[in-house]
Amino acid sequence: MKEGVTMSKAGAKFSEVKELLMKDEEFKAEYEKLKPRYDVISQIIEARTSQNITQEELALRVGTQKSNISRLESGTYNPSLDFLAKVARSLGKEVQVTLK
Repeated sequence: MKEGVTMSKAGAKFSEVKELLMKDEEFKAEYEKLKPRYDVISQIIEARTSQNITQEELALRVGTQKSNISRLESGTYNPSLDFLAKVARSLGKEVQVTLK
């Protein structure tokens, strides 16, 4: 843990922790590199939960195993664009990719 960052307070808000960590240039660079992946994951989780769909039900719709949906949502799986498109369609959504 970086100097000056204390985590002794139980229940620290993510936004507060993130603000402190973003002051570290190495952390900030890695965060920015991974941000698109976690933005997609957040959107998938939001779409699934807002439709009251379990991971198991989503897996059935996609034609995959629940463990694959769980790994996708936890960020431990690097899915193909085709897999993301299947997940999106199963949630009534579509994938849009923009190069900036």
